[in-house]
Amino acid sequence: MDTQKVEALWMHLHWLNVLAAQGSYTAAAARLGVSKAAMSQRIAELERVAGVALVQRTTRSVRFTEAGQRLVEETREEFERIAASFASVRELAEVPRGTVRVTAPVAFARQQLVPRLAQFARANPEVRVQLELSDRLTSIASEGFDLAIRHSAQVPETHVAWKLCDIHSVIAATPTYLKKRGMPKTPADLAAHDCLYYPRTTGSGVWSFEKAGRRTGQPRVSVTVNGPLAANNSEALRDAALEHLGIALLPDFTAHSALQARKLVVLMTDWRPVGTFASQLYVVRPYGVHVPRAVARFIEFLRESFEGGFQLE
Repeated sequence: MDTQKVEALWMHLHWLNVLAAQGSYTAAAARLGVSKAAMSQRIAELERVAGVALVQRTTRSVRFTEAGQRLVEETREEFERIAASFASVRELAEVPRGTVRVTAPVAFARQQLVPRLAQFARANPEVRVQLELSDRLTSIASEGFDLAIRHSAQVPETHVAWKLCDIHSVIAATPTYLKKRGMPKTPADLAAHDCLYYPRTTGSGVWSFEKAGRRTGQPRVSVTVNGPLAANNSEALRDAALEHLGIALLPDFTAHSALQARKLVVLMTDWRPVGTFASQLYVVRPYGVHVPRAVARFIEFLRESFEGGFQLE
């Protein structure tokens, strides 16, 4: 059979798939918006060209022959792919609309994401963002989230991820605290200071460092720290540091505004803190062929917003 004759049957094949999905000529005709007679005629034409019966008709339903079932199974996926492709193309011309459900770490969301959302809302008035602030690593798909923002060293292979920026950890304290207690210059000096840290089962914290400028993989120096406060939230540690309670190890996105305002001072710049916080920030979505336009727009917004990281001006 030549190519032109096959191409002339593409619509017939689509109608055959609709008939298989709907289960009757009446329902299939209604689905396509055509008459039952037109539906029957197209299937008869397809059978005539194929040279074999595809459908066995009854008064109330249809039953596909082996040939008909095989033809449907081998073409269904292609028609579904065409429908998905057309839907995605249509969205390019549409205004993004709908709800985007996002989960994000508490400190990052409060300090960096929420202040930027007004800009997104003004540019995308038909999109609603439903934001859940949580440091718990949720299962995105099973809990109904479209996206997750995570600071992590790696992301699940079953998800699609875009790196937003690098994250750097800093050791910081207020000028008032440093005037009273002195300036630490090496990790060993921290043993004589009040340190604000994430709690450990031992009741103390361990901070690890690499010499700045050395290649990754060089031996680390670790020191046990203690102080008046341990908390599992970097905002709480930052706020305690701002009250002159001690030296805090913080991710740059939490320390950024206080450093900009010179309320906190970065310490021990010859040493790089490692291991406490992940070094990358990602936006992650479950794998899927079709991505709603609103979700795609929010991903684009995040990538543009955080491309430069949290460098001091």
